[in-house]
Amino acid sequence: MKFRGKITDIAYLNHFSRVITTISKLTKTCILRLTTENLFFVLSGKVTNGGVSMWCQLSQLIFCVYFIQTNCFDEYQMEGVSPEDNEICLEVIPENLSRALKTIQNAKVVKIKLTKKHCPCLTVIAELPTLSSISRVITHDIPVDVVPRRLWHEFKEPSMPDFNVSICLPPLKTMKNVVDRMKNLSNFLVIEANLSGKMNLKIETDLVSVTTHFRDLGNPLWGDDASLDDGSSQTRDSEVMAEARVDIRKLQQFLMGQQVNPSKAMCNIVHQRVIHLILLHEDVSLQYFIPAVA
Repeated sequence: MKFRGKITDIAYLNHFSRVITTISKLTKTCILRLTTENLFFVLSGKVTNGGVSMWCQLSQLIFCVYFIQTNCFDEYQMEGVSPEDNEICLEVIPENLSRALKTIQNAKVVKIKLTKKHCPCLTVIAELPTLSSISRVITHDIPVDVVPRRLWHEFKEPSMPDFNVSICLPPLKTMKNVVDRMKNLSNFLVIEANLSGKMNLKIETDLVSVTTHFRDLGNPLWGDDASLDDGSSQTRDSEVMAEARVDIRKLQQFLMGQQVNPSKAMCNIVHQRVIHLILLHEDVSLQYFIPAVA
């Protein structure tokens, strides 16, 4: 197995760092899946058992900044475990990678490669700018675990749930402020939405009932933009609400960690079962599943 990537564009390095920081806010450990075209960060929680799951796809081919397309990695070389299974799966602690990237944000060149030292490592090598002829190089060795081939089936892209309603989210900062305040009232929050662009966030306890209303949010037309689902499963009556009661801390964790600044933010609701949050931005897509609670 071999992996080597090289980044010289500061804008993309900062973008890459923000993505990793977002991942580190969502999970302590995850699977980094490397292919010839993409990097995937996967958290394969069992939603049926109350765990969250995550799928983040980061393309290594094209990065758009100021409407100019450039290569994400100036160099990208990957050789998997075999020609038939040309992938690499590593268990990583994203916080360690995030810390390493934060220390080298002004680097001229950053190289990331898979190495074998005292254990398998993702080695980050950064050449920093200097006023003298002597170069400054920082090296971070981030321990990882190689995931055996027999377990790869657990880290495939999740299928699109058979949702009842799909709706665009309000501004994430606004939504975060609302959830932060509601967290002081209850440990659980009900998210409900319909196909008329209405979404409500509700807290209901024996002592208090609070609802925040959002209107005119819009409903994505699946198949036109995302090609993930044809939308045939959506509720036909546009005023009927689909809802899910979730652990408010899990939703707050998702909202607190966002540094991707998505161009699109959406939510699919499987009535009383799960909410499926999706963020899209240029070369990044992030899916996050939060199970409903009784």
